[in-house]
Amino acid sequence: MSALEKLLDIMAQLRDPDDGCPWDLQQDFHSIAPYTIEEAYEVADAIDREDMADLQEELGDLLLQVVFHAQMARESGAFDFDAIAQAISDKMIRRHPHVFGNEPARSAAAQQGAWEGHKKSERAAKGRDSGALAGVSIALPALLRASKLGKRAAGVGFDWPDTDGVRTKVDEELAELDVARRNGDDAGIREEVGDLLFAVANLARHLGIDPEESLRASNRKFTDRFAALELRLVDQNRAWDTLSLEEMEAEWQAVKAAERHRS
Repeated sequence: MSALEKLLDIMAQLRDPDDGCPWDLQQDFHSIAPYTIEEAYEVADAIDREDMADLQEELGDLLLQVVFHAQMARESGAFDFDAIAQAISDKMIRRHPHVFGNEPARSAAAQQGAWEGHKKSERAAKGRDSGALAGVSIALPALLRASKLGKRAAGVGFDWPDTDGVRTKVDEELAELDVARRNGDDAGIREEVGDLLFAVANLARHLGIDPEESLRASNRKFTDRFAALELRLVDQNRAWDTLSLEEMEAEWQAVKAAERHRS
């Protein structure tokens, strides 16, 4: 028995109506979906940290999610794991005619364009919306989806001509946010913050930066610095509620200075 067959068998036993795990038996596609998303992000986190041991474990956790969905689908008669594997194999062959067919080799950029073309054709063949923005999943994190929507729109020429243009748009959205704040317009503030974030996502795209990855890195940096700040306060026997904002800022700057010294 292969390792994959063993995993499929384990999942089937966990979902056995008579002797399975009560928790696993209670689950359905909707209840498991959040875990699937969470495991994908934990894979990304392990990659960011370049922790190969952790990456191996997290990839296993993600594979388990696929196996879980496949088992539930098999029980309903919809499809099984083999059907999933066959479908993705067929798709990879279909979308890489320059590798598996007779088309000439492509550059990475040309392949990206061809890939989007294949996806559009496949959506049209299935009777789905084949518009420029079709197929950008609404389940994506909003910042990542904003970047993808901007990229799709740019593919048909709807884009700023250069980075300076989108940078000016960021300033414009900040100014509109300031107006909403001065007017005490709560709905307008909410809308303008969204527009600002959308513009920043497109600025990142123009700069060749993945905004989601960049924000994850900043979150990690803030978390590390905040933890270091807390340790400083413990060492000094000081509590948060005894510090003024100015003192907090001074300690924060000290943490950043120590960080620069170590690097």
